[in-house]
Amino acid sequence: MSARERSDLPLARRVVVKVGSSSISGDNAHKIKPIVDALAAAHGRGTEVVLVSSGAIATGMPYLLLDERPSDLATQQAAAAVGQNVLIYRYQESLRPFRIVAGQVLLTAGDLENATHRSNARRAMERLLGLRILPIVNENDTVATHEIRFGDNDRLAALVAQLIGADALVLLSDIECLYTRPPDEPGARPIPHVSYGDDLHGFEFGSVVVNSVGTGGAATKVSAARLAAASGIGVLVTSADLVGEALSGDEIGTWFQPNPEPTAPAATGPVRTALDRLGG
Repeated sequence: MSARERSDLPLARRVVVKVGSSSISGDNAHKIKPIVDALAAAHGRGTEVVLVSSGAIATGMPYLLLDERPSDLATQQAAAAVGQNVLIYRYQESLRPFRIVAGQVLLTAGDLENATHRSNARRAMERLLGLRILPIVNENDTVATHEIRFGDNDRLAALVAQLIGADALVLLSDIECLYTRPPDEPGARPIPHVSYGDDLHGFEFGSVVVNSVGTGGAATKVSAARLAAASGIGVLVTSADLVGEALSGDEIGTWFQPNPEPTAPAATGPVRTALDRLGG
């Protein structure tokens, strides 16, 4: 069933969960296990789960003896090639006790702009889900270039949710919910609920931030959440530490209410056009 409210999440037929680099790499690599535990619990309830996971470059950095995210494209691609392999291995090891098999799906923006590639991606993911495989999606950083990137995996997750007709999207971050301004600033107030069509221009979500391991920020999550909500997909933004509570429908995080009268997203057309309309 389509998730109209948080409490509908445990009953959702199909859920996309996105986790960022900082939540599962470096000193936080151990957090993969509790995240997988929560996904496995939802899988056990019969929910079809798709995980969109950043972290390939960040995971590969130590193997290339890098202390910070490389700035040149070639080294980013090299780190991604090493890190994606290690990342999938870590996920599969955590899934093994639940007898769940992961399936790796690597996409570029061009894959979702091209009608044939988009159809192939949808068919492959539908088949994986039908076989009770847990797809793990990431941008194909090894071949992507600066000109044809999604920009961040929040947007990728929203587009994947559209692609497979998900009932809900859960965007995991480093904070429990979104705030009216950066949470470390005076006067910042939590935002528990965003009704469809709410005007958010008065809030200060901040620009995209780049840290030592990844890209993203509150602004990208808002943009991605509104993109998915416009297609009738309910979206929850919360902390990676609360993924179990999130998938159980607890009253946490920031809930973006879906469009009650959604129109189907176009099957083809530039990914960037959809993002540009939302300020991406």
